[in-house]
Amino acid sequence: MKKIGQRPSRTVSSRVVQARRGRSSNGGRRATVRRATKETTIEVTLAVDGSGRYDVQTDVPFLNHMLELFTRHGFFDLTVRASGDVEVDDHHTVEDVGLTLGQAFREALGGKEGIRRFGEATVPLDEALTNVVVDLSGRPFLAYELKTRQTRVGNFDIELVHDFLLAFVNQLGMNLHVRMLAGRNPHHIIEAAFKGLARALDLATQRDPRVVGVLSTKGIL
Repeated sequence: MKKIGQRPSRTVSSRVVQARRGRSSNGGRRATVRRATKETTIEVTLAVDGSGRYDVQTDVPFLNHMLELFTRHGFFDLTVRASGDVEVDDHHTVEDVGLTLGQAFREALGGKEGIRRFGEATVPLDEALTNVVVDLSGRPFLAYELKTRQTRVGNFDIELVHDFLLAFVNQLGMNLHVRMLAGRNPHHIIEAAFKGLARALDLATQRDPRVVGVLSTKGIL
């Protein structure tokens, strides 16, 4: 099992990060984040209180697929535009999309007042079964237990799933545990994990009328 805490962000000589937080037309929580480096250019628009609508365009087809099903099963609304140096490899694009999406969630959730904070989902896909638990604690931590014999799904390097989730966790400030309970096909395993993450985040970000302020004895998340 890999247990990963906060690590320094990759240093890039030319980086621009812009974020805008606001309200969607239905009063929901939303944010737009733009990130540009010498390696990637990314824009993410997220509505936490959405209906599962997505418009995802990156240079990594498998990442597109995972983000689309993540959005649909989390009932978020998500637009992603990402281009990067995939002629080198997919790593920079996948990691930086994770960074930008994590920042969009953080901006959209603001002070996290009234949210449930915790979420959990166990999701099957044929022979695969994954368990995902999240805590929107403000403290980044990733426990990653997805194991496959294969190293690739098509042209996609499976190790990049870990890198995406670590970047996402660090920017959002989330405690995330991802465990594989069963599985053989790596596509099924990864897809079940993204669906589980979506459902767990949907629960954790929901407002609970019983929560006054934030759900913490510290008074802050």
